[in-house]
Amino acid sequence: MDQPPPPAGQPSPPDRTGAALDLDGLAGHLRALPPSCGPVRLVAVDGHAGSGKSTFAGRLAAALGEAPVLHLDDLATHDELFEWTDRFRSQVLDALALGRTASYRPYDWVRRAFGPPAALPPAPVVLVEGVGAGRRALRPYLACLLWLDLPPYAAWERGRRRDGPGQAEFWDGWMRAEQSHFAADPSRPHADFLIRQRNAGYAMIPAGPATA
Repeated sequence: MDQPPPPAGQPSPPDRTGAALDLDGLAGHLRALPPSCGPVRLVAVDGHAGSGKSTFAGRLAAALGEAPVLHLDDLATHDELFEWTDRFRSQVLDALALGRTASYRPYDWVRRAFGPPAALPPAPVVLVEGVGAGRRALRPYLACLLWLDLPPYAAWERGRRRDGPGQAEFWDGWMRAEQSHFAADPSRPHADFLIRQRNAGYAMIPAGPATA
């Protein structure tokens, strides 16, 4: 499907501006933050689908000494792409707030059913990765919100190439759903840092009016 040009007002494509990101330094910063959910520092990695959130979260988790990562694809379903807040609260937040290991059932996107329980321990830093991780309902529990700063049409095109033509119909529906979600509940204006991909590594920019 041909993509329309990015709407006016969208952020610029990733570039070489901003300070080079030292993942170890960011990890140290996150560890030093006050706990935000019981004993846990809950850190959201948000951005448009295809923006590189999973890869970045994996690298940050390694810098944190293999911190636990919750992928929101495990809580969403085909019928509830963004209506997973109650599931997140009951299966994850309630337990972590009490310093207990959370138990959630990852969704199987092939079988279209929830699988066996998975554990999410109350580590000092827990990463939550996925589109909508910085949503309004979660922000009171977040120690930090990181936004992978790639414009939507560039991110979606990358995601389409990654998933191949067999997922074209899913992507058509996803794009509409994501646009609707962020129109009603944007995350980027509330980010603490913008993360932009470089040819090698990342750049990190403190978020604020100049970068919104």
